[in-house]
Amino acid sequence: MFVFSGDALHCYHCESDDSCIIQECASGSQCAATRKSSLRSCLSFPEQCYQGSVNYGLEREVFTSTCCSTNLCNNQSAPGNLSHKCYFCNGVECTGTLNCLGDEDYCISTTVSSGGTTKLLKGCASQEMCSLSNIPGLEEAGQVHKCCQKNLCNSASSTTAGLLLSVVPLISLGFFS
Repeated sequence: MFVFSGDALHCYHCESDDSCIIQECASGSQCAATRKSSLRSCLSFPEQCYQGSVNYGLEREVFTSTCCSTNLCNNQSAPGNLSHKCYFCNGVECTGTLNCLGDEDYCISTTVSSGGTTKLLKGCASQEMCSLSNIPGLEEAGQVHKCCQKNLCNSASSTTAGLLLSVVPLISLGFFS
Protein backbone atom coordinates (compact mmCIF):
# COMPACT_ATOMS: atom_id res chain seq x y z
CA MET A 1 0.00 0.00 0.00
CA PHE A 2 1.24 3.45 -0.93
CA VAL A 3 0.85 6.53 1.25
CA PHE A 4 1.06 9.90 -0.49
CA SER A 5 1.35 13.28 1.14
CA GLY A 6 -0.13 16.50 -0.21
CA ASP A 7 -2.43 17.02 -3.16
CA ALA A 8 0.02 16.10 -5.94
CA LEU A 9 -1.10 13.34 -8.29
CA HIS A 10 1.12 10.26 -8.49
CA CYS A 11 1.32 8.15 -11.64
CA TYR A 12 3.26 5.20 -12.89
CA HIS A 13 6.10 6.21 -15.18
CA CYS A 14 7.00 3.27 -17.41
CA GLU A 15 9.31 3.21 -20.41
CA SER A 16 8.06 -0.34 -21.07
CA ASP A 17 5.53 -2.66 -19.43
CA ASP A 18 8.17 -4.22 -17.17
CA SER A 19 10.09 -1.10 -16.07
CA CYS A 20 7.97 1.25 -13.93
CA ILE A 21 8.56 3.77 -11.15
CA ILE A 22 6.13 6.03 -9.29
CA GLN A 23 6.29 9.67 -10.36
CA GLU A 24 4.86 12.79 -8.71
CA CYS A 25 3.11 14.89 -11.34
CA ALA A 26 3.07 18.64 -11.78
CA SER A 27 -0.07 20.49 -10.73
CA GLY A 28 -2.91 20.09 -13.26
CA SER A 29 -1.47 16.93 -14.79
CA GLN A 30 -3.23 13.64 -15.42
CA CYS A 31 -1.95 10.08 -15.53
CA ALA A 32 -1.75 8.66 -19.04
CA ALA A 33 -1.15 5.36 -20.79
CA THR A 34 -0.21 5.40 -24.47
CA ARG A 35 -0.73 2.34 -26.67
CA LYS A 36 1.69 3.19 -29.52
CA SER A 37 4.80 3.32 -27.35
CA SER A 38 3.56 1.45 -24.23
CA LEU A 39 4.57 4.55 -22.28
CA ARG A 40 2.86 5.39 -19.00
CA SER A 41 3.52 8.71 -17.30
CA CYS A 42 2.16 12.10 -16.21
CA LEU A 43 0.60 14.19 -18.95
CA SER A 44 0.41 17.97 -18.63
CA PHE A 45 -1.72 18.65 -21.71
CA PRO A 46 -5.23 17.11 -21.60
CA GLU A 47 -5.68 17.63 -25.37
CA GLN A 48 -3.11 14.85 -25.84
CA CYS A 49 -5.58 12.38 -24.35
CA TYR A 50 -7.26 10.88 -27.40
CA GLN A 51 -7.93 7.63 -29.16
CA GLY A 52 -7.96 7.46 -32.89
CA SER A 53 -6.42 6.23 -36.08
CA VAL A 54 -5.81 7.29 -39.63
CA ASN A 55 -5.40 4.81 -42.50
CA TYR A 56 -4.03 5.85 -45.91
CA GLY A 57 -4.03 2.33 -47.38
CA LEU A 58 -0.29 1.84 -47.51
CA GLU A 59 0.23 3.22 -44.01
CA ARG A 60 -1.94 3.06 -40.88
CA GLU A 61 -1.28 4.84 -37.58
CA VAL A 62 -3.19 4.13 -34.38
CA PHE A 63 -2.98 6.63 -31.53
CA THR A 64 -4.38 5.71 -28.14
CA SER A 65 -3.78 7.74 -25.00
CA THR A 66 -6.08 7.08 -22.09
CA CYS A 67 -5.98 9.51 -19.19
CA CYS A 68 -7.23 9.47 -15.62
CA SER A 69 -6.93 11.69 -12.57
CA THR A 70 -6.54 9.49 -9.48
CA ASN A 71 -3.34 8.21 -7.92
CA LEU A 72 -1.72 5.32 -9.84
CA CYS A 73 -4.73 4.95 -12.13
CA ASN A 74 -2.50 4.33 -15.18
CA ASN A 75 -1.56 0.84 -13.94
CA GLN A 76 -2.28 -0.82 -17.31
CA SER A 77 -1.30 -0.10 -20.90
CA ALA A 78 -3.87 1.66 -23.06
CA PRO A 79 -6.49 -0.64 -24.66
CA GLY A 80 -6.45 -1.68 -28.31
CA ASN A 81 -14.66 -4.33 -36.67
CA LEU A 82 -14.72 -3.73 -39.87
CA SER A 83 -16.86 -0.67 -40.61
CA HIS A 84 -16.93 0.62 -44.17
CA LYS A 85 -14.83 1.32 -47.28
CA CYS A 86 -12.94 4.38 -48.44
CA TYR A 87 -10.71 5.21 -51.38
CA PHE A 88 -6.92 5.29 -50.96
CA CYS A 89 -4.04 6.48 -53.15
CA ASN A 90 -1.22 4.28 -54.44
CA GLY A 91 1.01 7.20 -55.39
CA VAL A 92 -0.42 7.75 -58.88
CA GLU A 93 -4.14 7.08 -58.61
CA CYS A 94 -6.64 7.30 -55.78
CA THR A 95 -8.97 4.59 -57.03
CA GLY A 96 -8.14 1.67 -54.72
CA THR A 97 -10.66 0.77 -52.04
CA LEU A 98 -9.76 0.10 -48.45
CA ASN A 99 -11.66 -1.73 -45.70
CA CYS A 100 -11.65 0.55 -42.67
CA LEU A 101 -10.64 -0.99 -39.35
CA GLY A 102 -11.65 -0.54 -35.72
CA ASP A 103 -12.99 2.95 -35.00
CA GLU A 104 -12.16 4.26 -38.47
CA ASP A 105 -15.70 5.28 -39.34
CA TYR A 106 -14.81 8.25 -41.57
CA CYS A 107 -13.19 8.55 -44.99
CA ILE A 108 -10.42 11.17 -45.18
CA SER A 109 -8.78 13.16 -47.98
CA THR A 110 -5.61 15.01 -46.99
CA THR A 111 -3.56 17.38 -49.13
CA VAL A 112 0.01 17.79 -47.86
CA SER A 113 2.23 20.60 -49.17
CA SER A 114 5.94 20.53 -48.43
CA GLY A 115 8.98 21.85 -50.24
CA GLY A 116 7.00 23.06 -53.24
CA THR A 117 5.28 19.70 -53.85
CA THR A 118 1.74 18.67 -53.07
CA LYS A 119 0.70 15.12 -52.24
CA LEU A 120 -2.82 13.72 -51.96
CA LEU A 121 -3.55 11.08 -49.31
CA LYS A 122 -6.90 9.30 -48.99
CA GLY A 123 -8.05 6.59 -46.63
CA CYS A 124 -9.91 5.85 -43.39
CA ALA A 125 -9.80 7.78 -40.13
CA SER A 126 -11.42 7.83 -36.73
CA GLN A 127 -13.60 10.75 -35.64
CA GLU A 128 -10.83 11.82 -33.25
CA MET A 129 -8.30 12.20 -36.09
CA CYS A 130 -10.83 14.11 -38.21
CA SER A 131 -11.39 16.62 -35.40
CA LEU A 132 -7.67 17.47 -35.10
CA SER A 133 -6.42 20.50 -37.01
CA ASN A 134 -3.24 18.61 -37.98
CA ILE A 135 -2.85 14.85 -38.37
CA PRO A 136 0.05 13.60 -36.18
CA GLY A 137 3.11 12.72 -38.24
CA LEU A 138 2.33 15.38 -40.86
CA GLU A 139 2.84 18.43 -38.61
CA GLU A 140 5.95 19.67 -40.41
CA ALA A 141 4.06 20.00 -43.69
CA GLY A 142 1.14 22.21 -44.64
CA GLN A 143 -1.98 20.08 -44.64
CA VAL A 144 -5.67 20.32 -45.27
CA HIS A 145 -7.98 17.38 -44.58
CA LYS A 146 -11.65 16.71 -45.14
CA CYS A 147 -13.62 13.86 -43.63
CA CYS A 148 -16.95 12.31 -44.57
CA GLN A 149 -18.92 9.38 -43.16
CA LYS A 150 -20.46 7.42 -46.04
CA ASN A 151 -18.97 4.50 -47.96
CA LEU A 152 -16.48 5.69 -50.59
CA CYS A 153 -17.39 9.35 -49.95
CA ASN A 154 -13.79 10.55 -50.39
CA SER A 155 -14.20 10.10 -54.20
CA ALA A 156 -11.77 8.24 -56.40
CA SER A 157 -9.52 10.32 -58.61
CA SER A 158 -6.54 9.90 -60.85
CA THR A 159 -4.53 12.29 -62.93
CA THR A 160 -5.16 10.08 -65.98
CA ALA A 161 -8.96 10.21 -65.56
CA GLY A 162 -8.90 13.99 -65.03
CA LEU A 163 -6.87 14.51 -68.20
CA LEU A 164 -9.15 12.19 -70.18
CA LEU A 165 -12.28 14.02 -69.00
CA SER A 166 -10.87 17.35 -70.16
CA VAL A 167 -9.84 15.99 -73.60
CA VAL A 168 -13.17 14.25 -74.45
CA PRO A 169 -15.13 17.51 -74.94
CA LEU A 170 -12.41 18.84 -77.25
CA ILE A 171 -12.50 15.67 -79.38
CA SER A 172 -16.31 15.74 -79.64
CA LEU A 173 -16.16 19.43 -80.56
CA GLY A 174 -13.81 18.51 -83.44
CA PHE A 175 -16.21 15.82 -84.76
CA PHE A 176 -19.28 18.06 -84.73
CA SER A 177 -17.82 21.29 -86.11
